[in-house]
Amino acid sequence: MVRLYYVHDPMCSWCWAFRPAWHAIAQGLPEGIETRRVLGGLAPDTDRPMPEPMQRYLRQTWRLIQSRVPGTRFDFEFWSRCVPRRSTYPACRAVIAAMRQAPAFEEAMILAIQRAYYLGAANPSDEDTLVRLAANIGLDPDRFGHDLYAVETRDELAGQMAFARRIGARGYPSLVLETETCYRVLTHDYNVPQVVLEQLRTWA
Repeated sequence: MVRLYYVHDPMCSWCWAFRPAWHAIAQGLPEGIETRRVLGGLAPDTDRPMPEPMQRYLRQTWRLIQSRVPGTRFDFEFWSRCVPRRSTYPACRAVIAAMRQAPAFEEAMILAIQRAYYLGAANPSDEDTLVRLAANIGLDPDRFGHDLYAVETRDELAGQMAFARRIGARGYPSLVLETETCYRVLTHDYNVPQVVLEQLRTWA
């Protein structure tokens, strides 16, 4: 078995920038390689507003990404329209809760969160935002709201985070190739998917 793990967080701005490259990689995989997403979890639940220095840092990160990854867009009105919190676990749990209704909702939920956050100036740290997104993509909102906080969902997120650390992911996004003998962290380029595809042809 050969598997490519994509370790990510729905509220990771670099993961948003990597989306087109990841799509190209997934479309160009050599035969015999399957992919699986793993939630890394950037920041735990909190009701505390994000400190201003952290807000400045993240706004600067968005601008840096726009300069380094052409075509990546952000809605900077988020920072004045919302009360930012350093809390991404709710969005991670939302992906798991969506998949509990059907695995096909994984990608739809990730994209809905990213578009709401980066293009719609909405806050995916807020439960009402996540429930609204769930309804928009066709999920049962009542079941989703329950699953968002279920013990099984929390345990699944904890397990995925532990697995990400175990296979060597130290930042997001990370790409880790599993072969019969080892896990190998791959080098990636946000603008050149071929960088990853060439490694897959070498190591898979």
